[in-house]
Amino acid sequence: MAILWALMALLLLSFVLLPVLRRRRGMIEQVHPGHPDAADPADYGFMREEELDIRMPGPDQDLLDVLDVVQRTLDYRAASQLLAGTEIAGELRWQRVQAFAGAAALELQQRPGGVSETPGGQWLRVWRAEQPKDAGGAAVHAEFLVQQAWRTSTPGTDDFRIIMEEARDACGQAALLSPGDPVPYIVELSVARGLNYSQPEFEKLWLKILDRAPTHMGAHLAALHYWCEKWHGSRELAYSFAEAAAARAPQGSLLAAMPLFAVFEHLPEVNLVASFYQSEVVTKAVHGALHAVHSARQDDPMLAHVRHLLVFFLVRSERWAEAMGELIHVDGHVGALPWTLSANPAAEFALYRALAVAGYEANGGSPASLLS
Repeated sequence: MAILWALMALLLLSFVLLPVLRRRRGMIEQVHPGHPDAADPADYGFMREEELDIRMPGPDQDLLDVLDVVQRTLDYRAASQLLAGTEIAGELRWQRVQAFAGAAALELQQRPGGVSETPGGQWLRVWRAEQPKDAGGAAVHAEFLVQQAWRTSTPGTDDFRIIMEEARDACGQAALLSPGDPVPYIVELSVARGLNYSQPEFEKLWLKILDRAPTHMGAHLAALHYWCEKWHGSRELAYSFAEAAAARAPQGSLLAAMPLFAVFEHLPEVNLVASFYQSEVVTKAVHGALHAVHSARQDDPMLAHVRHLLVFFLVRSERWAEAMGELIHVDGHVGALPWTLSANPAAEFALYRALAVAGYEANGGSPASLLS
């Protein structure tokens, strides 16, 4: 009898999962480059997958030029000059600090050093040693330590805690060197998550950021992680935080897109409901993000972040034309959510892009109609 019940359970499970697997397999086969009905993203001027830049969400040529100089010459001075000339309270400074820290961390991972090899990221060590009062270098060093903790250790272990405590000290030093700068406190938001700050401790830190940069989108995204269900909050707290940010967002601010990021952070691991992405909560968040994108300055450094997440949701919602409208703005750079969560961000982005093209053309769209 037990065997019979087991067989019945397997049969019922197959009725649930088989259509899902078929749909997923069908979506991939539909856009496989070798498929005779596959649409060609190149017809829209999109870059080939191997040309996609996974380092940043959007273009920042000054940053790329400086990174090239720093990594080629191992001389930090160009990085120091770039950060010194970047607005302290702006989104761009935070993104550039992350980029320099990420480059140093990746170099160290690729070249840990040895008897006859200089370890990667040596230029950052020299920067801190030669210019200990350089606020930019201090902020980059603090972010580097945070990234090292998440890359090389497991939360809850002694190694993780030791690196995070060092990062917290580095944040304090960076803050002293640049009193009006929100970046050291934004870096500390990740430390707070890793070291399990209590909610009162976290809110005290958050107030320091609001005093310096109340509409900083990058800071809000970093803080959202703390309030998420998988860390120290809940779905309700995360939604409340995001919706409050959107409600107080001034005209033209991308903070109106915060609820979409909260929805993304709480997506179900397995979704067997086909209409989930057409649900009220998702639709409302998508509309808020679309409004934010259309109202924002086109040179807002955070605009690409919102557009990338919109591509994900618009494709999942089968809103092909709107997805294509966002893709033409972000194609070429894929260093943003949700693609960076994949082991191969370029391939993940290319898959969604191909799905958007296929869906767009299946509903009568063409390069001429999109680009006209």
